[in-house]
Amino acid sequence: MKILITGATGLIGQELTNLLLQDNHIVNYLTTSPIKNNTRNNYFGFHWDIEKSQIDANCLDGVDVIVHLAGASIAKKWSKSYKVELLESRTHSADLIFELLKSQPNQVKHFISASGTAIYPDSSSEVYDETSEVKDTSFLGDLVVKWEKSADQFKSLNLKVTKVRTGIVFSNKGGALLEMVRPIKMFVGSGFGSGKQLQSWIHIKDVANLYYFIIKNQTEGIINAVAPNSLSNQELTKEIATQLHRPLFLPNIPRWFMKLILGEMHILLFNNKNIIPKRAVDLGFQFQFPTAKTALKDLY
Repeated sequence: MKILITGATGLIGQELTNLLLQDNHIVNYLTTSPIKNNTRNNYFGFHWDIEKSQIDANCLDGVDVIVHLAGASIAKKWSKSYKVELLESRTHSADLIFELLKSQPNQVKHFISASGTAIYPDSSSEVYDETSEVKDTSFLGDLVVKWEKSADQFKSLNLKVTKVRTGIVFSNKGGALLEMVRPIKMFVGSGFGSGKQLQSWIHIKDVANLYYFIIKNQTEGIINAVAPNSLSNQELTKEIATQLHRPLFLPNIPRWFMKLILGEMHILLFNNKNIIPKRAVDLGFQFQFPTAKTALKDLY
């Protein structure tokens, strides 16, 4: 099978690419960097420029599935201009691929788009699965709604469409977990606010395996890419400290202080939502790391 990946050099993209190449699939990837000679078999780069609406049409040659992971990082202060970049890096890039598919003969059958759990509103009582229709009205919630709408347009081309709503990705190579680990390693770790807010997460290997599962099974619709067991911020902080053999003795950091430091982005640390991977479990996907303890033990 030949798969075209955007965002192939990102955290999830690298893990998924390695997984596909290990199973002898062919991976085309889109990059904004100048194309260099490839030294890896079955791994081919093609240039695109989202701002200039330029894309190398050869990227579609023989491609069966497109995995759209491209998007600016949310772990950066949300200035007015960066909010625009957060949205356009996701939606304009999808629009560019859509227009290419419309204009070029191709054999693409399946479009898989990354998405986010920010679409679900904060709640101390609700348990969200893929059938939950209520939407968060914050900036980030609205961004995910528009992100998914840009993916849904591919249905008009008679493609299967999948939207993978991903929680906090646990990896020791980047992402939000490293930001949690760093102060704990330096003996200045603590929880945030009350520490009671539930956080949904997934191990990097599980999220890559889930994308591969979706590709192999041609799964359509919404998939929550989260582990079966959410945990509170306080529990997560304690578990990280346990794995790193570090004490926790400082009081929790108040919300007002983090808002002062991070601005609007501070909500990422205080979101409270219990999300479950109902469809993945019902479809028979097996999580390699179902608990935070097993995930953190593997990583640290």
